[in-house]
Parts: sequence; structure tokens; C-alpha cells
Amino acid sequence: MTSLTLAYPETTVHEATAAAIIRVLEANDVEPDIVTGPKDVLTDMLKKGEVDFYVSAWLPDEDAGMLAPGILPLGNLFRPAAHCCISAEDTPLTSLDDVAQAGPELSRTIITPASLQKHMENVLQQYGLDTAGFSLKVLPDEEALAELNAALKREELVLMPLFQPCFLFHIGGFRILNDPKNALGGEQDARILIRAETKDEMEQDLLDELDELMLSAKIISAMDYAMRVEGMTADEAAEAWQRGKLLPR
Repeated sequence: MTSLTLAYPETTVHEATAAAIIRVLEANDVEPDIVTGPKDVLTDMLKKGEVDFYVSAWLPDEDAGMLAPGILPLGNLFRPAAHCCISAEDTPLTSLDDVAQAGPELSRTIITPASLQKHMENVLQQYGLDTAGFSLKVLPDEEALAELNAALKREELVLMPLFQPCFLFHIGGFRILNDPKNALGGEQDARILIRAETKDEMEQDLLDELDELMLSAKIISAMDYAMRVEGMTADEAAEAWQRGKLLPR
């Protein structure tokens, strides 16, 4: 096999992940055709056999709907997770259990990426934040990340619902709050999805290399930062990681 179709959603985190996969494919003389778009469109294409690879599905929960007969998970790239953070490292608040009793210096409006809306609705209910006056301001993911980044720069005390990896984790300056009730759900496994027919046609050495490829949420966060803040392309960020210029592997 010398060509295949690889799809990833239109986010910098998924683009960064795909770039690392693409470099492995190209090093094995496989030139992938790239397809990007909304996740639901790509899911439909994958199930119809119109793409060979999807990078990356967050399993078992976030992208469970992408699994279907003839679609196989491959590898274990990193462990994404949903977090609720607070925009200060020196705050006495350490847990979501503490938030309902927080003082007025903590904003009661929680800027929430749309992809985290259901998670945060669960947080509000399980920790009694709704009755304590907190409410969600749900925005498209990119708009929410821009507002949260701006709040960090202004040193405002706000809650920050985030999926890790994300460029904001590379910047830092905030604390991940403990979630003793597991309202946000557990860690996921970022996995490649591959069509069974494609897998059967591929060289075993390449499959083994993809299956054993280890990234991390920290690496993807650093790549996301390099793309968003430093102006690198995804391929440049992947090369910088491979050369040890982002983080030690």
C-alpha cells in the first residue's frame, strides 16, 4: 500500500495529533490524502468506507459513536481528559467540593466550550453550583478558549472548563481542581481508527509502529501552543517534537 485517506476534525489539537501520525506514514513511504471537516461528517465518511484512518477518537466515552463493525481502534496515543480549572495557582480552592462556598472574587459565570457543556452541566448539578449562583456561558470552543485565555491574562478569577491537551496547559498559570465525584468523567484513550480492510492491506511493521507510537497530552499541548502562538504549521510542530525542541520524548 502506498496511499490512503486520513481524516481529522478541524481543531488544532487533532491537527497536531494527525501531524505526528502523518510523519510516521511518510517515513514508511505512505503518502496520505488528507480530509478535514466536522466530526459528524468525518464519522459518516469513515463508516461508509470513504476514509481509511481517523485521528484521533477519544475512547471509550467521548467518541463511542464512531465505533462500528469494520472499524478498528489502533494504538494508544495519549490520555485526554476533561478538567475544571481555576485561573490561579495560589488559590486556597483545590477541589470542586470547595467551589460552592467560594467568595465573590470568583466569577459566577463559567465560560464553557460547547464540547464540555454536558460535562459542566453535570458538575453544576453534582456539586450544587447551580443553587450557589453559578451558571454556564456556552460558546463555540474557539470563542470560549479565546475568552478564557483573555481572563488569564487579565488575572481574573474564573473557572475554566478545559479538555487536556490544550495550548493553555502549556502556558499554565492555573490549577486543575480535584473532582472527587468524577462528574467530568474519567481519562480517555486517544486512538487511531482504521478500516479493517485498510489494516489487512498494510505492512505489519508499519502497523506495529503506529500501534506503539507514544505521544502525551503534554506533547500535544506543546504542539498546540507552537501552532497557535508561535505560528508553526502542524508539520513544523511535529518535527520540532521529534527533534526534541518542544519537550523531551
